[in-house]
Amino acid sequence: MIKVEGLCQSFGKKQVLDSVDLDIGKNEICALVGRNGAGKSTFINSLLGLLPIKQGSIAINGAAVSKKNHDWKRTIAYLPEKFMLYPMLTGLENLTFFAEAVSGKADAARVEQVLRAVRLWDDRNEPVKKYSKGMLQRLGLAITLYQDSSILILDEPTSGIDPMGRKEILEVLRGLKDKTILLSSHHLDEIRQVCTHVAFLNEGKMEKYTVDEFLTTQQLGGIGI
Repeated sequence: MIKVEGLCQSFGKKQVLDSVDLDIGKNEICALVGRNGAGKSTFINSLLGLLPIKQGSIAINGAAVSKKNHDWKRTIAYLPEKFMLYPMLTGLENLTFFAEAVSGKADAARVEQVLRAVRLWDDRNEPVKKYSKGMLQRLGLAITLYQDSSILILDEPTSGIDPMGRKEILEVLRGLKDKTILLSSHHLDEIRQVCTHVAFLNEGKMEKYTVDEFLTTQQLGGIGI
């Protein structure tokens, strides 16, 4: 579903990604981990076509990521760590607005389905300025899920959320079916709970492990990454 080969990215003389390879198969949930400044954002932006590929190749669901080819965009959805919502609009109005921006007309049944999936249906008519941080993240996830893309890229979806809010997000992620997910995270506990694999980015290089292999190889206990 996601195939990266020999990806190199640099800024000036600083080599950020050095011949990175990664293959994420169908229905895998892969955590993207690494220290701050390791290049995780550069890697994600490369996957999304936001950074031109200087060397190497990226394919999403078999379609090459490039400016000339847009086929890959049909199968992928992205939830950034920070995203903009309209605080005076309700959760329902925000979701409807973004749905219409993509497809021209919102499907009412699909809107209800995703709001129920993230447990916001009962709060749909509340202005989002009254939402907690966890509710805002769940609304962002609902917006991401609306198009029913088969591949999801989630950048720190639980960042800055209290333990209960994190629990709610993780329950939503565990409930997703037939999705291939790349999940950027610093939390080992959530990686253990929802992920099948780990892509570890360190000094420009990347290695892929199963979760158990990663914990054993890196000799990690209950600490953050």
